[in-house]
Amino acid sequence: MAGAPADRRPASSTAAAVGAQIRRRREQRGMSGSELARRAGLSKATLSQLEAGKGNPTIETLDALAVALRIPLTDLLTRDTDPGPVFVAGTAAVEGEVGRELLRRISSGNSLEIWRLRMPPGTELEGVPHATGTVEHLLVACGHVTAGPTDAPHRLGPGDLLAFAGDAPHIYRTSTDAADITVVIASPIIN
Repeated sequence: MAGAPADRRPASSTAAAVGAQIRRRREQRGMSGSELARRAGLSKATLSQLEAGKGNPTIETLDALAVALRIPLTDLLTRDTDPGPVFVAGTAAVEGEVGRELLRRISSGNSLEIWRLRMPPGTELEGVPHATGTVEHLLVACGHVTAGPTDAPHRLGPGDLLAFAGDAPHIYRTSTDAADITVVIASPIIN
């Protein structure tokens, strides 16, 4: 809309996504809009516009916000706010070659715990829901396990990765073989 006042322009999907990330990260830290604006050197009105997805911030403004929030700048540019479930099937190794695969990026602003879970055959565990915003990442080393949200679990085998919301009820279940699983729990840091 040519000539429309700045606060009446429709928000772009990018501006809306960035605004949602700014607000989400600020709220995770229990920070008021006034406090974030002060730490980033912005006016409260500017921050409000950005969080509403109506601004067009410069890289310098986004960098100031990222520094104030103590997160990498790229965390403000991500659109992936849905914690999953995300399933990545295992791949075969190529004999004689080193293989590297990025399975999942875990944004900054999280507390990470890495666990090794060994389950004998015929075992079922109910996962205790974690804090709001927690995401669990399972990487199966050997065996098979059915795991994930209680209402939609996945069958996983060696090399498979599953990421899902850890703040909802979830299960881990083996059948006839044991399983060895690496579990990474990413919980938002709330200051």
